Amino acid sequence: MNQLAMEYQAINLAQGFPDFPADPKLIAYVDEAMKEGFNQYAPMGGIYSLREVISEKIKSLYGAAYNPDTEITLTVGATQAIFTAVTAFVNPGDEVIIFKPAYDCYEPAVRINGGVPVPVQMQGKDFKINWEAFSKALGPRTRMVIINSPHNPSGTVLSKDDMQELEQRLHATDVLVLSDEAYEHLVYDGRNHESVARYPDLVSRSLICASFGKTFHVTGWKTGYCAAPAGLMKEFRKIHEFNVFAINHPVQRALAKYLSQPENYLELPGFFQEKRDFFLEAVRESRFSFTPCQGTYFQLLDYRNITEEGDVEFAKRITREYGLASIPISVFNERNEDNRQLRFCFAKNKDTLARAGEILQRI
Repeated sequence: MNQLAMEYQAINLAQGFPDFPADPKLIAYVDEAMKEGFNQYAPMGGIYSLREVISEKIKSLYGAAYNPDTEITLTVGATQAIFTAVTAFVNPGDEVIIFKPAYDCYEPAVRINGGVPVPVQMQGKDFKINWEAFSKALGPRTRMVIINSPHNPSGTVLSKDDMQELEQRLHATDVLVLSDEAYEHLVYDGRNHESVARYPDLVSRSLICASFGKTFHVTGWKTGYCAAPAGLMKEFRKIHEFNVFAINHPVQRALAKYLSQPENYLELPGFFQEKRDFFLEAVRESRFSFTPCQGTYFQLLDYRNITEEGDVEFAKRITREYGLASIPISVFNERNEDNRQLRFCFAKNKDTLARAGEILQRI
């Protein structure tokens, strides 16, 4: 879809990246760190000051205490953290439960390590987890469950009830949880982010993967982290050391300063909810229907009132004919289940969103 957007000079609401700049203060912190000489290798796990402030953030928001020295590692974005976590624990023949629709890095990571993805399709247009289907998917070869909340591509968030179900159904097992929480600070309408760090029985078996790129509008920096109990982190680092060893040093210095000011992430839900609401108001008079997303910076639009075309063909057609690129959801689903929904990224300037809204009203 990105290639098609480039070919037709379309407004690109397909890929999840902002078209507005990062906070100048954060940029200045990176510049300052470079000028102060922090341009050589950082420690393998990341600089201690950043790991410490991450630990403090998790403790203050979710209640779990992670040791900065032994239980937090800085990574090249959440994707590298996810790949490393899978590689550290999934061996040939191990099964990994993946809820569909699923972000597209999970299954390749499992397969390349010889694991067997076991898909569990989320139900309907609201993407509810069928917990009975999940229990049936659990078996003696289940090594790991991958969860993602706030959820890409649907924009839904797991509830407290969902997390308690997961906790209960895994209680008597030794199954690990990989929790992709890249959008943890992008949750709307007064909801809480139900991190696994809120649930002690899940904390003991979970690796949390998170992203600063998504959080602070710097996706090109590719910075994130993994948090996990010391025993799990020891295995994680065995892969991390020989995969990337250490990540960008001056960026770590900048993020340590920036995260020490909690308002820099606590204000993000309001910032992005305003963009979501602006985009939805711009499409309200169109023939698309929607339920406001609960989290992430992705909004699904339902087009069943417009055409019976499959979502892949419809997404391509509106890119070619109307100059607006989106993502079809069926490609993330088990057996390409098609609910006639397209995903649009609203992490954009209001001018971009207004122009997209004008196009959508013409379709």
